[in-house]
Amino acid sequence: MSLLPRTAEEFSSAEYWERFFKKRGEKAFEWYGDYNKLCGVLHKYIKVQDKVLVVGCGNSELSEQLYDVGYKHLTNIDISETVVTHMNQRNADRRPGLAFHQVDATQTPYEDASYQAALDKGTLDAMASEEEGALARNMLTEVGRVLKVGGRYVCVTLAQESVIKLAVDHFVQLGWAVRLHCLQEETGPDEDSFALPVFVLVCTKFRQPMPMPILEMCLGEDGAPVRHTQVSELLSAVREHQAYSVLRKRLRTGTDASSNLSLTLCHAKTGLPRYTLTIQDSLPGAKVPRPNQFAVFIVPQGSETAWLYSSTEGRRQLAASANFRRLVIVAMHRNQEYNDMEAVQSELSPMVMDLAPPGMPANHQVPFLSVGGDLGWREEVSRGVSQLSGEFIVENVKGEDGQLYRRLVFMSNTALVQSESRLVSSNTVSSQKKKNKKKAKAAPVTSSSPLSVDIGFLCCAHHEVMVAALALLGLGLPQNKDVPVSVLLVGLGGGGLPQFLRGFVPNVTVEVVELDPDVLEIAKTWFGFQPDDRLTVTVGDGLERICALEKGGGRLFDAIMFDVDNKDSTLGMSCPPTAFVETPILQKVSSLLTPRGLFILNLACRDSALRKSVLERVNGVFPTILSRKIEEEINEVLLCSRGDKETSVSILPSLNQAAKNLQSALNSNRTEPNRRPHIDIAELLKNLKVV
Repeated sequence: MSLLPRTAEEFSSAEYWERFFKKRGEKAFEWYGDYNKLCGVLHKYIKVQDKVLVVGCGNSELSEQLYDVGYKHLTNIDISETVVTHMNQRNADRRPGLAFHQVDATQTPYEDASYQAALDKGTLDAMASEEEGALARNMLTEVGRVLKVGGRYVCVTLAQESVIKLAVDHFVQLGWAVRLHCLQEETGPDEDSFALPVFVLVCTKFRQPMPMPILEMCLGEDGAPVRHTQVSELLSAVREHQAYSVLRKRLRTGTDASSNLSLTLCHAKTGLPRYTLTIQDSLPGAKVPRPNQFAVFIVPQGSETAWLYSSTEGRRQLAASANFRRLVIVAMHRNQEYNDMEAVQSELSPMVMDLAPPGMPANHQVPFLSVGGDLGWREEVSRGVSQLSGEFIVENVKGEDGQLYRRLVFMSNTALVQSESRLVSSNTVSSQKKKNKKKAKAAPVTSSSPLSVDIGFLCCAHHEVMVAALALLGLGLPQNKDVPVSVLLVGLGGGGLPQFLRGFVPNVTVEVVELDPDVLEIAKTWFGFQPDDRLTVTVGDGLERICALEKGGGRLFDAIMFDVDNKDSTLGMSCPPTAFVETPILQKVSSLLTPRGLFILNLACRDSALRKSVLERVNGVFPTILSRKIEEEINEVLLCSRGDKETSVSILPSLNQAAKNLQSALNSNRTEPNRRPHIDIAELLKNLKVV
């Protein structure tokens, strides 16, 4: 019978703890640990010569064990006459100086400031559920009365949220210092052997109340204290430790290739995220060599958003390639320093065995894997706040191909690269201007080189497909040599797509509509975006611009492209926002197209039902839809026209020639002789399918 919550938030639920104690019955208090587990913390805060009040002693052996190691000044109280009688009889001969008294912990007969310490093992937990916490508050008040200045209330607790909040709030209001120790439990081979972490709450009484609350969390009995400024932060830390125990339990008692268990490790001093660990088990039936039980894979900095590391399918493929029973995939966070692979391995090694599969020997040597033994490289070049999109960073990263890339990332979704461009050395660009040089890939560059954006390289695969779609317009045919091409693009990003269009598509004019003026400034400052008379930007809402163009009449476009993300993460469609694919807007888009015109939509939809609904609406306005799925991504590019489906089907066999025509046009229309388009039109159009 499972006693483990499914989420960290469930630890906040009173219902969970009620079920916990009900299921455990009398065995519940075994989970608080014995003397051997608690002695390190108890000896740290309670001196042998201290006069100690043990509240709610019950039939626990803890007082007897403390007495045996030299604690001779223990006053044990419990409200149960039966318990007190039993404990006195049990200790009469062996421990004549150990006394037990029937006393109500909320009303004791002891004098003010008569004890140096009060010890509580589970009593607070038991009392907090009575009378809406009033009984527990009365007990804490009484403890505060009988303790001397400098005295400590030491409470062993499972730290259910309502209980720990009650106690911490109480002592913070009195101006006491509050510290929590989390004593991590060892996991056993079966579910019932697992214990949630036991916490020891230590509250210290001061002569004068502290003006600012002192709230600290320690891992283990000797862990360095981490300071928190608010009670809510301390409670959150408690939940995280409890959730980690659940994770350890699940990992040590079974494997599951379909699960996506992960945890984030934070810097001990700053509390900032430092590592995110994702556990990927091998598929059932996989033939894994016996020695290959467990390994850790370090994702190079800057590569954490790649499909192989960020998606479930990619991680499964990575684990299958590594061929280990369990692979822990480690991503490193921004704003953190990592010296080298050896330092990272040293930092992670002490805790990786917590994540090992069942049956792993404790002394097993865990291999650390990486791409070429390299941690990767990342450099932040700018940080700011957009009024519409929130905090952002611009960073340079080194790709696994050795090239440098510049990225725009919004901190509201750090797993998503908003825009990306490849960087080249200005020295390399200059050398390419020399005649009779072979056209080669951009040479590797370093951050110390003068850098510029390679406008001929599109980092996003869906951008490449959107460019390739222009082959359907007949570009490159002799009769279309001087025919102008007009494009309306909604969504600027870093400006890579519109700059490519202007730089390589013959006779093109591009209007970009961008909602966020800060994004436009980012594109100009960091991505080399330069508007001119052939590439203009309208700052405003894309839907409003379409409505205005349709209302104005007269201006038509050969291609209208939607490449705009959805800020509402609760929906199953990350691109575009749903308003962009409503029928009235689609009808306006259709009316703005020339007779040969195309509507090109970047669609990213995880929800199959929602995708079906979008396709039905688009198909209601555009009878023909060709789809190109982007490998290893959820994106697909829809090429929509008003021609009948039979005509489009007949076009497919001739796409190869159309691709050659466009490729030739792009290669010969370089506005900058030293730049060339890195794109294969024929390959991009190879897998088009009729929807």
